Amino acid sequence: MNLIGKMLNNRYEVLEKIGNGGMAIVYKAKCHVLNRYVAIKILKDEFTTDSEFIKKFNTEAQSAASLAHPNIVQIYDVCNEDNLYYIVMELIQGKTLKEIINEDGILSWKWSVNIAIQIASALETAHKNNIIHRDIKPHNIIITEDGIAKVTDFGIAKAVSNSTITAFGTTIGSVHYFSPEHARGGYTDAKSDLYSLGIVMYEMLTGRVPFDADTPVSVALKQVQEEPVDPIKYNENIPISVNRIILKAMQKDPNLRYQNATEMLKDLSLALKKPNEDFVELATRTDDSPTQKIPTIYELEMEKNNDRKAPRVSENQSNRKKENKIKEFYKNHKWAKPVTIILAAIILFVGAMYGTIAILNGSRPAQEQIPNVSGINNEARMTKDEAVKLLNDLGFKEITIEEEYHDEVEEGYVISQTPEYKSPFKINVTQPITLTISKGQKIVTLPKKMKGKKLEDVTKELDALELKYELIETNSETVEAGIVLEVDPEEGEEITAATEIQITVSIGSAFKDVVVPSVMNKSEAEAVATLKGLNLVVDVTYEQDANKSDGIVTAQSINANKTVKEGDSISITVNKQPKKATLTINVNLKSLTGYTEPKPETGTSVDENGNTIPTTTTPEIEKGTVVIEVGDDTILSDTYLMTKTDISKTWTATGVKTVKVKVNGVTRFTDTVDFNNGDQVINVK
Repeated sequence: MNLIGKMLNNRYEVLEKIGNGGMAIVYKAKCHVLNRYVAIKILKDEFTTDSEFIKKFNTEAQSAASLAHPNIVQIYDVCNEDNLYYIVMELIQGKTLKEIINEDGILSWKWSVNIAIQIASALETAHKNNIIHRDIKPHNIIITEDGIAKVTDFGIAKAVSNSTITAFGTTIGSVHYFSPEHARGGYTDAKSDLYSLGIVMYEMLTGRVPFDADTPVSVALKQVQEEPVDPIKYNENIPISVNRIILKAMQKDPNLRYQNATEMLKDLSLALKKPNEDFVELATRTDDSPTQKIPTIYELEMEKNNDRKAPRVSENQSNRKKENKIKEFYKNHKWAKPVTIILAAIILFVGAMYGTIAILNGSRPAQEQIPNVSGINNEARMTKDEAVKLLNDLGFKEITIEEEYHDEVEEGYVISQTPEYKSPFKINVTQPITLTISKGQKIVTLPKKMKGKKLEDVTKELDALELKYELIETNSETVEAGIVLEVDPEEGEEITAATEIQITVSIGSAFKDVVVPSVMNKSEAEAVATLKGLNLVVDVTYEQDANKSDGIVTAQSINANKTVKEGDSISITVNKQPKKATLTINVNLKSLTGYTEPKPETGTSVDENGNTIPTTTTPEIEKGTVVIEVGDDTILSDTYLMTKTDISKTWTATGVKTVKVKVNGVTRFTDTVDFNNGDQVINVK
């Protein structure tokens, strides 16, 4: 069934397939309600026909959805639609731990312990909520790009536990990580998850699983019957404490393992601080003697008769009389026979138990207090010969000698010992002991040219001189990655071989490469958002181009598709057309000039008959020339009666302009108008 592009539950748009497991297919999808990307795990068809399984699946998935922990993949939703049963969960960007192991092989012990701490922390939270994973394996652990471990599929294994036991063909990848009780189909609990975590640690540190075979059934039998090879034998760089943590987690008997994740977390954290201290309480098994049959009372009597000569007749008669008396006693005391049998069984059991203990004690290696040969607690150091003799005298035979140069410890004396001395601390005399012996000081001249060379070339030179060094990585905007920047002590200097050299090496620019996109013809806001989203510094300038749309980008200082660094500056030019606005000017000429209208004049005149009559003369009203200028434009020039009060003119312009009103050539009003502020009205009076 092709689900790409399908919308599930009117909410989840399936985008692409990102994984395929034993019981489900995983897709990347987008949740259109919360606008986020999610992972959807859809059950395969063969599982959807089992109603009992579906019921368990829903119950366990919903329980797991209640878990909230930074190292647990969060479950958002549990749904079914059109016979599709699926879980919606957090989408993690990263690789599975299995993929990392396959790519890198053996992982460093510190990183492995750090990953184990995160897994154990997730298990601690789940177990406190009564949720058992039952399928802890590298395939179910995702390591994010930030190095965070995320455990997925919590609780879901319980729903398929019956099929995983009866049909190993569906769980080939899981059986290598089963606990013995899980492989037997028995009761599994929190301690079963810790066993699986021990195997995951084993694989991280050795690059292999502890039990492997051609068939899953054979692997399961090995999980039940065989003891694992100590991981330290495959990887000598594993510290003692980490080796013992793995062995304790992988005890066949659940009662001898860590009883909860909190206990294991405590030891894992301590291992990071004290990796070579033997602080892990690893119980010694007491059931490693072969299984023996305990004979019955009748068999013991028959064995006695076979080992001695046949009795004489008189003895037989005497024995028959005794047997008759015994039979008579048991006949008259019916309670006596079962009591006798019980007492005999108890005697045999106690005898067998003490005999077994005696055999075990007799075969157990002797234990001795490990001596202080390396001068811990300011005691005197021993020479190699003194230390070896003392250890041999105490019964220790497996002694490994390692040598190294040392600035402070005299040649021939013990620098350190493994296991370290502490009191009281008894160990088996068969346990191997490593002594590191001083070779004294060694004077070495550093190479004269190291700065500016490739790191691999410098380290080859130092390795040839058997020198120790520490790498300090730093960003450089001018020197490419892998080139040595500084060396301490200085090049060509004489040092002792025990001196640790600090090499500062470039890891390249702190800023990522960015491919510049084209923002031409985009709006200013869109262009700035795009460029700032790439962590570029944006500088905006404005120019006017009447032939192009207002507000769009007309130029960019760095061409599209060119690669630059985050933090680089880029300039864009935005077309900014001036804003047009309307100005209305109302002029009251009479008020502006203070003109007073002349009054009519009275007088007399003589009519044709010679009579004197009164007369009235109305004088003419003066006229004035009104000129209105806006910037360099004359928008009005006309002559009006000086009594005019309602001269009005409207003009559209851009920018900032000076407005003048002149009457008869004399400026009567002036003002500055910013047309960018929109339409305006000026009343001049």
